[in-house]
Amino acid sequence: MTDVVVSVDVAVPAGTAWLALTDWERQGEWMLGTEVKVVEGNGRSVGSKLSAFTGVAGIGFTDTMEITTWEPPLRCVVTHLGKIVQGTGVFQVIEKGPHSSTFVWAEHLRPPFGVVGRLGWPVAKPGFELGLRLSLQKFVKYAEGYRVG
Repeated sequence: MTDVVVSVDVAVPAGTAWLALTDWERQGEWMLGTEVKVVEGNGRSVGSKLSAFTGVAGIGFTDTMEITTWEPPLRCVVTHLGKIVQGTGVFQVIEKGPHSSTFVWAEHLRPPFGVVGRLGWPVAKPGFELGLRLSLQKFVKYAEGYRVG
């Protein structure tokens, strides 16, 4: 397993950050190259399943996830069920005051492709982390302008 943890401060209350974060169908507005859909359940409870396609011009992969922990407005854990992405993802919102919070995104992943994936991960990890950090920068603007509906 390998861990990647990134975080960003957001000038919105924890509840707003949580709603923006878990608005799955709109994650493509801030998550680089990714479109997410709820494919089973309501997307706001344990057992709900999500499908995230990451790629460009139809070339990429689909990451299927199941929500295994749902603790609004603080924490959501997903289990990655796909062949490419396996492990768990943790989305956490930490209240920092009435008008600010921190979004922490942690991925605990098993590199794909066996030995080749494990050997290649040190080369791929910086690019993966950069993608997460760029997504979090976009999340700040998205969350600070977030409106329900």
